[in-house]
Amino acid sequence: MILKKALLLATVVLAVGCESTYYDTLEKVGFHKRDILIDRIESAQESQVDGQEQFKDALEQFQAVVNFDGGGLQDIYEKLNDEYEDSVDTAETITARIDSVESVADALFDEWQTELGEYSNERYRRDSERQLKETQRRYNRLLVAMRKAEKSIQPVLTTLKDNVLFLKHNLNARAIASLKHELGTVNQDVAALIATMQSAIDESKAFITELKQE
Repeated sequence: MILKKALLLATVVLAVGCESTYYDTLEKVGFHKRDILIDRIESAQESQVDGQEQFKDALEQFQAVVNFDGGGLQDIYEKLNDEYEDSVDTAETITARIDSVESVADALFDEWQTELGEYSNERYRRDSERQLKETQRRYNRLLVAMRKAEKSIQPVLTTLKDNVLFLKHNLNARAIASLKHELGTVNQDVAALIATMQSAIDESKAFITELKQE
């Protein structure tokens, strides 16, 4: 909670300065790049958990549309459109949080690499360099998992958008019948997305656990 408040306050600095100033400001109040990295990974992880739920909701609404058996077609269109728009917002949040993880990780590793040259004790320097390379290796595996999950969102959004637009301009039983043919694709895409997100979430948990033990 304290770190989150500090990050909120430092956002003012970020708005008027560069990222290095932002991180320097946080370090002056006791929050180092490693702390910020952990916090941002946790935030990215939370957004992916939220993403899993949002895309499940969108799938359920799509299923409700294709199973439509009477009532207001305009209402079911609006509900599906709402789920699509919420999914877009969720995707944007996930991307922004992954970007923020990458930003602080780059700053942390650059600083770590620079400080290797400040050692006078060669054994300490070698140990620190080994630890840096191992941490980077694990981080790169995490970043690949997060970006893969992010990339998996687009096919779902594309399919949802196509079907939302089609339904918008064809509010009739024939449109519903056409959407039924798309249900299998939507099911597969959402299932794949949720699984990929779970892999990224698991990688996040493992990376944070390992980082805290160092």
